[in-house]
Amino acid sequence: MAEIERLVVGPLATNCYILKSGDEVAVIDPGGDAERILDKIRELGGKVKYVIDTHGHIDHIGANCEILEATGADLLIHEDDAGMLAHPDNSLAAMMGVKVKSVSVSRTLVEGDEVVVGEESMKVLHTPGHTPGGICLVGNGFAFTGDTLFLDSIGRTDFPGGSVQEMRASLSRLQTVLPRETMLYPGHGEPGSFSRALLVNPFLGSVWPA
Repeated sequence: MAEIERLVVGPLATNCYILKSGDEVAVIDPGGDAERILDKIRELGGKVKYVIDTHGHIDHIGANCEILEATGADLLIHEDDAGMLAHPDNSLAAMMGVKVKSVSVSRTLVEGDEVVVGEESMKVLHTPGHTPGGICLVGNGFAFTGDTLFLDSIGRTDFPGGSVQEMRASLSRLQTVLPRETMLYPGHGEPGSFSRALLVNPFLGSVWPA
C-alpha cells in the first residue's frame, strides 16, 4: 500500500503530496517551500522517480526546479499545460510577481497514461476546466485531483485557458468513474472521501449538471 504525505506549501496554501511505494517516491505539485519538501523526502527515504504537476499554475510548480535538481527525478505534466513551465504569463507567475526558472519536461502525459511508482499504478484522467491540461491521477482507492475538484468546491474557471463547459464535463466524468469510497487528495483544502464530497460540494450531483 502506498504511503501518502501532505505538505501545505507556498503563499496560496497548495497541497504538495509525497507518495511512496516500495523504494520509489513521487512528488505531486511542489508549489513552494522546496526545503520542507526535501526534508520530508529524506525522512521517508526512497528514490524520487517523478515530480508530477497536476497542472501548470505557479502555485503548483513553484518548487519544480529545486526538487528536480536535488533528486534527479523526471518531470511529468499533461501535454496541454507543458508550455506553462517555460512562460511565466501562462503559469500566472508574472501576475503574482514571482520569478520561476524554466525546466525541461521529461514526459508529457495524455489521457489514459499509466504512471507507476513502486507497486502503485496511477491512471491519468485528462480533466480540463481549470487549465487546458489539468489532470487527475487515479490510483487504487485514491485520486489526486489537483484544482479540478476540492472536497467542497472546484478550481476557478476564469483564468486564461479556463472553461466552465469543460469543467462541468470533467466533473460529470469523475462522478461516473470514481468509486464513492475513493479518497480525494485535492490541490487545496483538506482531503476526504468522494462520498463526502458528493454530500457537501455544491458543484457535484444535480445542483450543477453538465
